[in-house]
Amino acid sequence: MRRKSGNSSHVIAVRVEAAIEQRLRLLAEVTGRSQSFFLKQLIEKGIGAMEHAWLPQEVVAQVRSGTLPEQQRATTLDLFRDSNCEQ
Repeated sequence: MRRKSGNSSHVIAVRVEAAIEQRLRLLAEVTGRSQSFFLKQLIEKGIGAMEHAWLPQEVVAQVRSGTLPEQQRATTLDLFRDSNCEQ
């Protein structure tokens, strides 16, 4: 399937446990869908719950209304570094 030229998707890399990767791969293989399809579905369906759990209510309201100002992007030298992982 070709992407539309106006597609504004971005790539996000995450580390997951082997068991999660296996489950995701199996789901993709059995259904004929891509792993990206299922990850995107999980994110789209779960991000609202994460916003409500982690963001102040007024920020969630701004996100929903589309009035949240553009934030400075935080960068890290290591794209795969997890702040919860020990080095």
